[in-house]
Amino acid sequence: MADIRRTPLQIPAAWTAAEMAKNTDWVHRVSSAEIAELDAAISAVKARSLGIPDIRREDFALPTLAPKIARMQKELEEGSGAMLIRGLPVARWGQEDSLLAYWGIGVHLGEITGQNGKGHRLGFVRATGRDWDKDHTVRGYQTTSWLPFHCDKGDIVGLLCLHGAKSGGTSCFASSIAIHNVLLERRPDLVEALYSDLYVDLRGEEPPGMKPYYLQPMYGYYKGRLYGRMGRKYVESGQRFPEVPRLTERQAEAMEVVEALAASDEFRLDMEFEQGDIQWLNNHTVMHSRNEYEDWPEPERRRHLVRMLVFSSAYRDVPDYVQHINDVTRWWRDHPKEAVAV
Repeated sequence: MADIRRTPLQIPAAWTAAEMAKNTDWVHRVSSAEIAELDAAISAVKARSLGIPDIRREDFALPTLAPKIARMQKELEEGSGAMLIRGLPVARWGQEDSLLAYWGIGVHLGEITGQNGKGHRLGFVRATGRDWDKDHTVRGYQTTSWLPFHCDKGDIVGLLCLHGAKSGGTSCFASSIAIHNVLLERRPDLVEALYSDLYVDLRGEEPPGMKPYYLQPMYGYYKGRLYGRMGRKYVESGQRFPEVPRLTERQAEAMEVVEALAASDEFRLDMEFEQGDIQWLNNHTVMHSRNEYEDWPEPERRRHLVRMLVFSSAYRDVPDYVQHINDVTRWWRDHPKEAVAV
């Protein structure tokens, strides 16, 4: 069982939806000068025939935007845990240059890691027509289904919007820290369950010699930091393995209560993706969800987000269970199952 924090954390990350909606510090609309700077950086790497994943921070010079990205990173790590970059000209850039800009911003935040067994560093979030309830190799982002509140791997998750949905697909997120603080007051009987080990399904993407699941509590307290992790869908599918201990009633109730609070008007902040948005979230302090959506019939217009998982220097020292899944994502990245891993 992870170390337990039994008193509320008085830190900026503990926010309600109402407080966050009034706060504009987490939204950065790019200026024409910043877009010109990104244009120049894109041209510079293309002139050197540099592409993803070989572009490093020093290759993608952003003299005025880089300090602002550093402030965004501080907001992600020490503040609300959420940032939105709005107004990137992805329609003008096209997919190739948009991904170069996205990658260039990402390497200014930290180390980009793998997202799946194929070693993808940039994950295309779009529907494939498969059913993740029937196929245990399908990930939720490959469907149009409603996604329960969850946290991705890595320290920071980014989502670039290339195309929005015809309808639906609203992004929702909530502070794991604020929910934890409220639970200490309202449901202290669930604290032990919140910190107990859960068995999480790797959905058939475990590295060689590793079990097809890993252990992870919903909350852990380590060296003055609270780590929140949520992924009920994969915890429940982990029950398909006969050797995995059955979920207790308290564990099941704790997940239900956390999800209900995250989805409540008190804590849930809704955000509609616009073309050219990049949403950044701290996976340790924020959980996120997405509404079901309807896609456009034309393939070129269908909802298309691009995900990125980033390791931040602020999280070099993490609990063992976090380090374990970090190692898995690095293994995915460094041992791709595909010839080209982007």
